[in-house]
Parts: sequence; structure tokens; C-alpha cells
Amino acid sequence: MAVHIDIPADLNGEDETGLVWTFLDEAADPGPIVRGAIVITGDEHAPAVAEVVDIVEKAAGPIVHLRVLPGLVENYQALVRRAVPPPSS
Repeated sequence: MAVHIDIPADLNGEDETGLVWTFLDEAADPGPIVRGAIVITGDEHAPAVAEVVDIVEKAAGPIVHLRVLPGLVENYQALVRRAVPPPSS
């Protein structure tokens, strides 16, 4: 299954907050990467669903902290399909 990665991150890369982090400029489109957003992160071999906890300004550029959510990306896709019914004909 191919997925679109919103913002790539090393899922094992936690900082002192205990959260996964990555640079905002790594995002395919930084616009949707805002506090509280649910995004696809990781990489094409190990994608994951995560919540954007915060964005912190650092000298090297904005850092995004992510809380990785449990389960597989496929589980969340099934949830979205149930929540959003197909359009009526």
C-alpha cells in the first residue's frame, strides 16, 4: 500500500520531550502541519499516524513534535471511510 507522507520523521528519534521530532521544512506541504493536526509521518517503509503536538522555533529552523498514535495507517483509513459516507448519486 502506498501512502502519502505529510512530514517524514525517524519514528525512533525522540528528544528530551519524549516525542518524535522533525524539521518543519521536511514537510511535503508545511501548511497543514499545525498544532492538533493528524498527519502521516515516518517513511514509505514504516508510515504512522501522528498528532502534531507543537511547533518550536529553534536556531536551525522550526521543529515539529509528534505524538505517534497506535495502530496501522490502514486502520485509520478504514475509520475515515466509515466516518465519511460516499456521495449520493
